[in-house]
Amino acid sequence: MTSRNQILLFSIILIITSIALMSYKVKVLNFPIFQEETTNIWNIEAKISFDSKKNQSALVSMILPKKQDGIIIVNEESSSADYGFTKRKLNSTNKGVWSKREIEGSQVIYYSIDIIKDKYYKANLEAEPIEVETMEVPSVMVQAANSLLNKIYDKSSDSLTFTSLLIKEFNLVQPSQAAKMIKNNYMKTAKEKRDALVQLLNKMQYKVRTIGALYLEDKQRNIVLTPMLEVFHKDKWYLFDINNGLIENSSEIFIWQRGSQFLLEAEGVKNSNVRFSVTKNIVPARNAALSKDLKNQSTLLDFSLFTLPNESQNTFKLLLLVPLGALVVVIMRVIVGLKTSGTFMPILLSMAFIETSLLPGIMMFILVVTMGLIVRSYLSHLNLLLVARISSVLIVVVGIMAFVAILSHKLELEYATSITFFPIIILAWTIERMSIIWEEDGSKEVFLQGSGSLIVSIIAYFAMTNSVLSFITFNFPEVLLAVLGLIILLGRYSGYRLSELYRFKSMVK
Repeated sequence: MTSRNQILLFSIILIITSIALMSYKVKVLNFPIFQEETTNIWNIEAKISFDSKKNQSALVSMILPKKQDGIIIVNEESSSADYGFTKRKLNSTNKGVWSKREIEGSQVIYYSIDIIKDKYYKANLEAEPIEVETMEVPSVMVQAANSLLNKIYDKSSDSLTFTSLLIKEFNLVQPSQAAKMIKNNYMKTAKEKRDALVQLLNKMQYKVRTIGALYLEDKQRNIVLTPMLEVFHKDKWYLFDINNGLIENSSEIFIWQRGSQFLLEAEGVKNSNVRFSVTKNIVPARNAALSKDLKNQSTLLDFSLFTLPNESQNTFKLLLLVPLGALVVVIMRVIVGLKTSGTFMPILLSMAFIETSLLPGIMMFILVVTMGLIVRSYLSHLNLLLVARISSVLIVVVGIMAFVAILSHKLELEYATSITFFPIIILAWTIERMSIIWEEDGSKEVFLQGSGSLIVSIIAYFAMTNSVLSFITFNFPEVLLAVLGLIILLGRYSGYRLSELYRFKSMVK
């Protein structure tokens, strides 16, 4: 394989790798491309209230939610002043336990979680035992249930269609006599209706379990869990609403409780109760993605810049802009054909302009270089050695910058005091190089290279201060692979520069 083909292949691999990594972070990890993008974090708060009993210690436990496909719990917090709080796992059920030795009067405990939707997230839950309570019913009700179940069984093909038809039967305006009898006696509340449906499905020997869920709707206050049920079919659980049947999309539903255990258990207290609130918070999409993926322990983020301290992150925010400046230099020199004094001096100048702002930075650059050239022209008559001459120019440059900073401070020009951000060593070498060019090629060449350097540094400044590019380079550092691939491709360009086209104007005509 020729070197040209190797470069082409290597560059394509770099660019494709960069695009693939960025696509993964956008599609799977939900990283935003633009800084203004926002997302929703849902806060669900459980408010547990109860009254004290005389000379009794309090022990309150509540079932806590488990992992759920498509939803990640990123934060949980218990607000219970002076109460001890622990977590227990009993029979695959997570419980939060609050305790206190002595209480008096009405008490309130808060437990809240923050959740984020993520359609790619899989909970990987452990196999859970199916526990279904049985209820004793009169023989006449058993006959009604058998009649109803046999009727629906003939019309169904599996557990899902059977459940859908069963729920539909109890929600008809004119249900059958058997359904009406069961409904009037065992479905007076939503919870009773759910439990009765579970018993009927259990009678058919279908795998089913009770669910307590919350709809993710903003500004809900003092609500209870919505009774639902899940039916097992072909190695998967399907969620059913007791009024509307099979739920095709459960992304707007958060399951708090599975199973028939009591949601809240309390000892040593009375009048215990739990109510829920749901609130939607709009936050920057990047913050939400970081919270979600660090909680999910994404391998890609374990080795990302976000794991560094804030001070180091701020440093890399600037350093990651340097490759963009390098790409601008390559394009302007290889494709356009602008001459610059030094290869990467324009990048350092643009970084200085970022600190000083553009116009004051340009003025300071012209002033320092002009005064440095005047001093350098005098030093050339002293016939100094190169090292001594460069060192002398360096000291003069430092003196000039100090003088300009002091003078600007006296004139209350605050922006000019930031001249200290200029690359001193590079300026000294630039002055030395321009002096030599002046002596060998004349002032015109010095003007061309100086103005070229300034133009390239200004273009690089706008590229490096662009908010979109800055956001992308820090959040997607893999984009530097694509920049590297482009620079390698441009490195093989040997055609005419755009600045040389005027030489062939007559040939074009």
